[in-house]
Amino acid sequence: MTKIYYQLLASPVGPFLVAGSDQALHYTGFEQGRQQKLRESHWVEDAAPLAYAIDPLQSYFSGEAVEFDVPLVLKGTPFQQTVWAALQTIAYGQTVSYGDIARLIGQPGASRAVGMANNQNPIPIIVPCHRVIGADGSLTGFGGGLPAKTTLLQMESDNTKGGQLSLL
Repeated sequence: MTKIYYQLLASPVGPFLVAGSDQALHYTGFEQGRQQKLRESHWVEDAAPLAYAIDPLQSYFSGEAVEFDVPLVLKGTPFQQTVWAALQTIAYGQTVSYGDIARLIGQPGASRAVGMANNQNPIPIIVPCHRVIGADGSLTGFGGGLPAKTTLLQMESDNTKGGQLSLL
């Protein structure tokens, strides 16, 4: 059994869980919202083995435009794996629709299935499911809650315009 370490990070959207082995990240998540990811009893609290993920996440949360290069363990169906790989191609500060992702993976009629796969993403932020919006530009569901999604997208938008991180 792989030893899993975890650490809670401060973020602009509240405590953010980071969990994984000393080799690869297994989970990230929010302590609030409809899809909370809570630490498990057999996990060990220790930030040092997770530095490979914590350092870039802290840079991201401090407002830097980070392109994550973190080893990941993504467990899911082949379809979910395909969607999650597509999510990782969305550039910092950009948004796409569920339909855009469906077309990108060669399944243009699969927008709802893309939404379901997005909903099951075990590593939000690094696998940037928050960058997927409705076809009409509306913000749609997010495991960390819509206020968190709004904050993250605003932070990225502000930083791609060369402005300061807005605290309001």
